[in-house]
Amino acid sequence: MNAELYTEDNPAISHVIERNIRTIIRLRHKAARERSLQDRIADGITSFSGHMAFVYVHLVWFGVWILLNTGRTPVRPFDPFPYGLLTMIVSLEAIFLATFVLISQNRSSEEAERRADLDLHIGLLTEHELTRVLQMLDAIQAKLNITDHADSELADLEMETKPEDVLAEIDRLQQRRVHGNKVQHK
Repeated sequence: MNAELYTEDNPAISHVIERNIRTIIRLRHKAARERSLQDRIADGITSFSGHMAFVYVHLVWFGVWILLNTGRTPVRPFDPFPYGLLTMIVSLEAIFLATFVLISQNRSSEEAERRADLDLHIGLLTEHELTRVLQMLDAIQAKLNITDHADSELADLEMETKPEDVLAEIDRLQQRRVHGNKVQHK
């Protein structure tokens, strides 16, 4: 990494945000360095095949191949129409490209899952900390004899959120919607 990029502070953002950005960049660079040779090859091929240069190379290649095999050049045709050899090569290329794309997608999916796990963990930790802060504020409020409004949501907010309960409720509501929609469509 280029140390010069990280020496100046940006006064427009807080030091915490700046530190977090640097941490994210460092973690992404670390993940990129830890990829295996096979993953780097697959990513490189996938990256190249996803650019217009790949299309241009193929346009030139197919054009030259077809031109050479029409018999209109001094070169003796080696794959006359319907270009069976070209078809086989392109089919093999498609198989390998699809495999490389799947390899890259699988690796990217694993990285995304790790980031999602981290997000979930941080979200749960934040929720736990906020719940604890609310409980402490409630205790301070009680000690100072400050009464809550009757319609206050404080009691609900002070309850610890359990991810398994939230997921169960999401599943329940989705099932209810799916079954409700099936009943309505009949």
